[in-house]
Parts: sequence; structure tokens; C-alpha cells
Amino acid sequence: MICHPSLHRSLPKHSLSLLSSASPPLLQSLYFLPKKPTKPILVHSAKPLCIKCCSTTPASEPDPCDTRPVSSLKIAIIGFGNYGQFLAKTLVSQGHKVLAHSRSDYSHVAKKMGVFFFKNPDDLCEQHPEVILLCTSIISTERVLKTLPLQRLKRSTLFIDVLSVKEFARNLLLDVLPADFDIICSHPMFGPQSARQSWNDLFFVYEKVRIGNESSRVQRCEQFLEIFRNRGCKMVEMSCQEHDKFAAGSQFMTHTVGRVLDMLGLKSTPINTKGYEALLNLVDNTCGDSFDLYYGLFLYNKSALEMVERLDLAFDALRNELFGRLHQVVRKQLFDKGEKVKSLHDGSYQNDAASALSSNALRSQDIIPYEFKGKISESVDDSSKLKIAIVGFGNFGQFLAKTMARQGHSVLTYSRTDYRDAAKKLGVSFFSDANDLCEEHPEVILLCTSILSTEKVLKSMPFQRLKRSTLFVDVLSVKEFPMNLFIQHLPAEFDILCTHPMFGPESGKNGWNGLPFVFDKVRIGNDERRVARCNRFLDIFAREGCQMVEMTCAEHDRHAAGSQFITHTMGRVLEKLQLASTPINTKGYETLLKLVENTSGDSFDLYYGLFMYNVNAMEQLERMDFAFESSKKQLFGRLHGVLRKELFGNSEKLEVLQEKSVKQNGSLSSSPESAKIS
Repeated sequence: MICHPSLHRSLPKHSLSLLSSASPPLLQSLYFLPKKPTKPILVHSAKPLCIKCCSTTPASEPDPCDTRPVSSLKIAIIGFGNYGQFLAKTLVSQGHKVLAHSRSDYSHVAKKMGVFFFKNPDDLCEQHPEVILLCTSIISTERVLKTLPLQRLKRSTLFIDVLSVKEFARNLLLDVLPADFDIICSHPMFGPQSARQSWNDLFFVYEKVRIGNESSRVQRCEQFLEIFRNRGCKMVEMSCQEHDKFAAGSQFMTHTVGRVLDMLGLKSTPINTKGYEALLNLVDNTCGDSFDLYYGLFLYNKSALEMVERLDLAFDALRNELFGRLHQVVRKQLFDKGEKVKSLHDGSYQNDAASALSSNALRSQDIIPYEFKGKISESVDDSSKLKIAIVGFGNFGQFLAKTMARQGHSVLTYSRTDYRDAAKKLGVSFFSDANDLCEEHPEVILLCTSILSTEKVLKSMPFQRLKRSTLFVDVLSVKEFPMNLFIQHLPAEFDILCTHPMFGPESGKNGWNGLPFVFDKVRIGNDERRVARCNRFLDIFAREGCQMVEMTCAEHDRHAAGSQFITHTMGRVLEKLQLASTPINTKGYETLLKLVENTSGDSFDLYYGLFMYNVNAMEQLERMDFAFESSKKQLFGRLHGVLRKELFGNSEKLEVLQEKSVKQNGSLSSSPESAKIS
């Protein structure tokens, strides 16, 4: 971990494994397995019913003589907090009669929604709802279920839970409920944030754990499921065990990352990348959920401790990669001069011929023999076309060349690696010698090199072979660094345009429409032709629908450098975890998978460059580390409190009572009455 006085690990790694060996009563009582075998009633399959939603206006008091349409249900929501209200809104809109009970008084909220609120669960159960919908937290579900007056309900009542973990809920319901009650375990894999626009195509997972054979009970079950079908949910029937295998881990990972990012206080910028937008959306989708939900996912997910440890190790591994590279660079700078002096000293003992031979051999390694077979396009006379030379024809250079060639521009390319086959496929010209490229007098030199190699490449360019008014453009992810580099090394008569297409081959594979393209006209000559040339280059991106944003390099780096570093850091950490898609991905988990997809294709050089040339990178790395440690402390602190209460609760109560009795006895002995007695 980072050496910082305020950053201490909440638990050493070996202590994580100690927690996983469960022997305390709390962990033994978790409902991963049923306490007694229960034989489920056989289920008859039934075709989904075509239900018409009927609107009803409830009276101010519950009406015992309820005459509702046949297709509607009387549903009692137990736990009328944020999620209970979220579901109630849809249930009421579809014409169902909704009753609600909660420890907190939500009567005013319920009245506005057209829901009957009961402070006393006995009163609610005496209304004989057909469905009891448990919308309690994972932590409180067992306590709430055991306090319900089940004897006041009809014996065929259907119980449904909506918890994020399913084996626990299934075993609990089978253990606590009488055998004649029906049971559906369900998980709407969305919430008020992720479904605020629509429920369409969002997963609703369910298992018919125990449904009576009577047609009325089978029909009631289908009526309830139809509520979610009508909203366009993807209905997935699977066992609770399958659900937990696919979803429990992915949800815990999603909420962990969301909470860590929330602690960083991320803010939107005028030039968000797709990846950063994904992180902001993830925070939005998870920050509204209670800590009880997150703690429940941790407590009732068998592999949660392992996942915390893996996330910790992945973060450590990534940081070691960064610091290892940094160590190499610093070491090279410190010791290169000494090694060169030693090399010269050793070379003085060799003869002149051997030295000359060695020198020629070294030079030959740096020179790529010129062998160009392509034909330069003759379309440069067209006023709307440009002759663009791309220097650095790797993944990103090829990505841009494809669009430029399609728009009819003449594209020349140069790279240390031989990409002539890739160039041929794209219909562009490839040069293996920078001199030959520059002698073609391109109007624009587009640098598509990595951040780390840009300075070396720029210094090696034969400027004398270019026209004096050539326009130099870069596409680096940091902007002040290349701006200063250009101003320092380019001849004064060259034009300079610093740009950042805030997308890449992955995030821009389906088009560039709406994606930000940031630029700063650092130095453009007053000549109309030079101004027009600059605008024609920018028009390449405007034609593709990019969001064109003109801002200074300093502004760009203030907005983007930090957000990009956080995005790539989180993407690379998650990549090391080798996250896999499941049949029932939540929106949040999809966000994590897309983030990995969008960042995994980028080179480590890009990431290291964002680290090196971002002034705040070390601070951001420390803040991420601190946020992750804080999240772990919250989890383990809560777990420690629960275990301590279970282990020592009774003895501590006894101690308190003893202290009180001692104090009382002491006060009695010091009173006047006690003095008289003595």
C-alpha cells in the first residue's frame, strides 16, 4: 500500500482468511442451507394471462367489501421505504389494491400514492391480502418475517421477497412460513435509479419455490409475474442457487466499486469520456442504496471476502506496475550518464576500425530501409481535401486513417514498425523513412505517438524537408505537455493545433456522433490559407458528428487528465479480476464490463503517460486507496460489531446491571437512613 501516515490497512491479508472460517453462531445461522428438509408442492405450468389494468380510486379507509376487477390483486407491501414505494407506484398504476406497513410512518407518502398504510401489522394482515411482498432490507428480513402475525392471514397467502440474494431468502421463507403458504423468490435487478426511465429489457429473476396445485393459486402467481411482463422486463426463471452463482458476486463487485468512486467525489466535466460517464452513472445507480443493502450483499455472499481480497491484490499489482516503470525511468536518468562514460572509457582501448564498425552497426539498427511501392493520390488539388501525414501508425493512427481516407483525404503514414500491409488495406501510403515522408510535403503532420515517445519522435523529425508553413497536430490525452513540446522544438513558422479526440477504437467503433473532440489553436498563421487548412482539418471530425469543444490546453488538463486517470485505473484493476458476463447482468455490472472493454485495448504506455503527466496522479492514487480502505473498514467494522454483540452481549449487559446495583447500594449506604440503621 502507499506509504502515507493516514492510510492504514483495516485488516492484514491473512486476517481476511480468518473471517472466512465461520464458527460463531451468527455465521452458523445464515440461511445458506435449510435447517429442516421441506418437500415443495408440485407446480402446474400455466399460460400467462392477458391482464387488463383497471384504475381504481381507493377510499380514505380500507373497504372490507372490496369489489375489484378480477385481474387485480390485493398486495401488501411490508417495508415501505425507498424500494417499496418504487414498486408500489407501478402496482397502483396497473390497478392493483396496495396496502403497506413499515416501522416508520409513511402514511402521508402512501396517501399521495393511493396506497393504504397500516401502522399495525395485525390490522394489515386482517385485511387478508392475497400477496405479501417483502421489501425489507437483507439484514432485517428475518426479524420482520418472524414478527408478522401469520395466523391472521389466509392459509393460502402468497409470500414474495425481492432481496438481492436468493438462497438466504428461500431457506428463510421455507423455515418460517407454514407449509400451506405459497412462495415466490424474486429479484427485480433494478431500482429507482437504474429504472428511472423505463423497466424495458431489465431483468426480473424468479423461482416458484412453492405454489399450490389449485388453479386459483397458479393463476395468482402468474398474475403477479404479469405485473413485470407488462412493464417490458426480461423474465428469467431460474433457481435461487443459480441466481446467487451468477448475481451475488457481480452485485457485490458493482456496489464496492460504486461506493469507492462515490467517496472520491467525482464530478462531471464539460468533456466527459464515455468511460468517465460510465463511472458517474455507476455512482448514480449505487449511491442511493443503503449501506444495509451493501452489507447484506457482503454478509450473504459466500465469496465476498475472497472478492475483497482479489480487488485489493489487483489494485496493489497495478500500483506496483506503475511504480516499477517509474523506478526504471528514474534509474535510467540517474545512471545512464555514468554508464556512457564507462562505455567511452572502455572503448578507448579498442582500435579505430573496430570503433567505426561498431558505430556503423548502431546506426544501421535505427534506420528502416526505404521501400515504398504505393502511389500518392492525385486528389490534393480539390480544395476540400488535405494531404495528411500520420506519424505513428499503430492502433489509434490506423483508427483515424480509416475515416480520413474514407472522406477522400490523401493519407501518408510513417512508423518504426512495418505496417505496410495494414496501410495497403486502408488505401493509404506507408513510408519506412521519415525523410521520404517529409519530402512529399504533407500539409498536416498528425502525431499519433504514445505520450512517452512523443518527444523523441518529434526531435527526430527532419523539419528541414517540410514546407515552412506545415501544420503540426497531436492527439495526446494530455495537452499542456505536447503544447510546450511543440513550442519548444518546432520552428516558429510552423502552425500548431493541439487536439484530443476523447474516444478510441473501442468507444468510437459504432461512430463518432456526439463524442467530444477538444482542440486548442495554439499557433495558426494569419494567412487565409493557413486558417482555412486548420478549419478543414477540424471539419474531418465535425462531419462525423463529434461534439467540437474549443478550450485551452490548461483547461483541458484541469477537466480531463484526472478523470481519465481514474477511469483507466479502475478499468485496469477490474481487468485483472477477469470479470465475466452473466445471463442476468445488472445495469451497473454491464457498466463495469464496458469499462474494462473500453480501457483494456489501450497500451500500458498510455496509462503510464496519464500517470506521469498528470500533476495530481499520486494524490488521486492515494485517494482511491484511502476510499477502498474506508469501504473495507465500514464492512469489517459492522461485522465486528455484530459478532461482538453476539459473543459478549449477555455478559456486557450483566456487567452494566452489576455496576448499576453497586452504585445503588453505594448511594443507599451513604444515605441518612442507612446511617440510622447502622
